[in-house]
Amino acid sequence: MAPDNNPFSMSTMSNALQRIRVSGSIPPPGFAPRASSDVSDTRFKRLFNLMTSCEDVGQFKDLISTFDQSELQRMASMLTSDSDYFMGVIRNKYGSRRVQRLLGISDDVDSLFCDAILQRFFDIMTDKFASYVATRAVVVFDRVKKHVMYKNVLYYALDIARSQHGCVALNEVVTDADDPLFRNRLLDVVARNALFLSNDPWGNFVVQHVLKLHDLRCKRNVAVILRGHCVDLSFKKYGSYIVEKLLEAEVSMVMVAVELLKCDGDRLMRLARSEFGNFVVLTALRVTQEMNRMDLFSDLVQKLMPHRHLLLGSHGNNIANLLETRRCSN
Repeated sequence: MAPDNNPFSMSTMSNALQRIRVSGSIPPPGFAPRASSDVSDTRFKRLFNLMTSCEDVGQFKDLISTFDQSELQRMASMLTSDSDYFMGVIRNKYGSRRVQRLLGISDDVDSLFCDAILQRFFDIMTDKFASYVATRAVVVFDRVKKHVMYKNVLYYALDIARSQHGCVALNEVVTDADDPLFRNRLLDVVARNALFLSNDPWGNFVVQHVLKLHDLRCKRNVAVILRGHCVDLSFKKYGSYIVEKLLEAEVSMVMVAVELLKCDGDRLMRLARSEFGNFVVLTALRVTQEMNRMDLFSDLVQKLMPHRHLLLGSHGNNIANLLETRRCSN
């Protein structure tokens, strides 16, 4: 009988490998499996092709459900035996999906994946597809492993936040974190660095995200750090989103409204006429009225009214209409 060259010498894996046509994927550059035999090398290549194939992704869950504990552990051991090999698998869209299926099945398997993730934590958290493996791990790992992951998140938080894909992954961790202490510590990191992150092309999305959580403590902390910078941010597309979020809660709204009132008339008018700033000014008028802060609302109206004609025909046309309605009602 010809030798069985599938990775686990199991009929189920052999059948799976036969069903999945080799797509041309090869292990990543620099990969050198620890086993030295040609048979072992073939098994690693077959496993790589199995994990990264675009075919039969949905059937992978059914396939691994037939594995016993030792077979699952052997598979996880092969996948994590070399960090470059592991990265090559999870950086692939389909490899990432399949590895996510393997997480949370058993503590021994999770231990192997946890070690592999921690070894390349920053690289994984900032990769488009690999990051899904890390964020899934944060959800399904046991408390001990989860806390080790949390520790690494806190250590790399600012660098992860400034990455195109890392900011998305960090937002997922913030949302899914089930440890109140860790969550508050992470929110504090974001709040303390809110000015830096708000001016970053990717970091600003993290600030926006934490402000959507309706955590009043965090929102106030962000507002304190951004005090004196809200007008500058309001001229920018994503900065204006952040300032609008601050206006939605009274604990931070007052700080923003006061800063708008401290602007000289010309600068406030330029803001009201600008492409993004007009939304901030309009939101400030709306929320001060809705929150019954008529002192702030009236002061804003009084400051804008003399320049109403300059708003007509500009991005601030809606502000001009609101001012006209206010003038006619008096």
